[in-house]
Amino acid sequence: MTAKIAINGYGTIGKRVAHAVSLQDDMEVVGVTKTRPTYEARMAIDNGFDLYAVSSEHVQGFKDANIPVQGTLSDLLAKADLVVDCAPGKKGAANLDTYKKAGVKAIFQGGEKHETAGFSFNASANYSEGLGKDLARVVSCNTTGLCRTLYPIYKELGIEWVQATMIRRSADPGDSKKGPINAIEPVLKVPSHHGPDVQTVVPGINIQTLAVKVPTTIMHLHTLVVKLGKPATKEQVLDIWKNEPRICFVNGGEGIKSTAQIMEMSRDLGRDRSDFYETVVWKDGVSVKGDLLYFIQAIHQESDVVPDNIDCIRALLQLETEAKASMSKTNKSMGIDN
Repeated sequence: MTAKIAINGYGTIGKRVAHAVSLQDDMEVVGVTKTRPTYEARMAIDNGFDLYAVSSEHVQGFKDANIPVQGTLSDLLAKADLVVDCAPGKKGAANLDTYKKAGVKAIFQGGEKHETAGFSFNASANYSEGLGKDLARVVSCNTTGLCRTLYPIYKELGIEWVQATMIRRSADPGDSKKGPINAIEPVLKVPSHHGPDVQTVVPGINIQTLAVKVPTTIMHLHTLVVKLGKPATKEQVLDIWKNEPRICFVNGGEGIKSTAQIMEMSRDLGRDRSDFYETVVWKDGVSVKGDLLYFIQAIHQESDVVPDNIDCIRALLQLETEAKASMSKTNKSMGIDN
């Protein structure tokens, strides 16, 4: 079966998901949508994707710009088995009824509330729970990164509690409306939403989080303290993570001392758009003192959720029933080391 996938929204995440879908042998992109005739709309066509306007009210704008569209979102959904909603945050919930009426399964992004889909997905932690569901939400970039490193520790060693601080980029590199900022801005909703978001995937993890926004655009960084269920060693922790498919180790001692060097490494690896899909852990920043684990990780906010979107498609459509098999297939197609 080759699944027919629609992408509603061809922006930061949508264009990456569309490209990733096009790399798979069990799914294909039947079309993408845009609201306005921007350069990204032209790029979608240049990249071989059929372009659709979000609604009939937007069609004339594309005609005026001499950008051909194949119809509207409703026309696109009629061709699809599943739609990946990559609309701007908080707009996905408004699209839910449209998807239900069209009879297509739908995947939302982490900017939507858990309640929109009723199921939050992370391939490393709960792939099997997504099998055959009609709706899912791939959790945010930060939550994805937290689930990847915390879930295997929770499973193997147990976790009594987690205290984590999200040091967040101020805006994406291409988003000049929001940044950069010349400030350090605390998130004054305390604790931050990231902990409860992790618990939508792994309810048993007792996690509290704080967040702060800093003047950078390229990555997020997390500092974590974890009280383990039992004493362990650094070697035990590293061995657990080594068996996880989307955790990448770097070393400050080898010159990777900041997020800037991580992104340079991604360029050297020849990654599409210099994307770094894995959660990056500083190996020489991991410390275990009895039952306390300390570590630091980095998250590429533009791309780390993309492979999980591909696995979520497979889970909902039951193209693959085993998480490891789906993740291996996704990783191989996207050039992610297994």
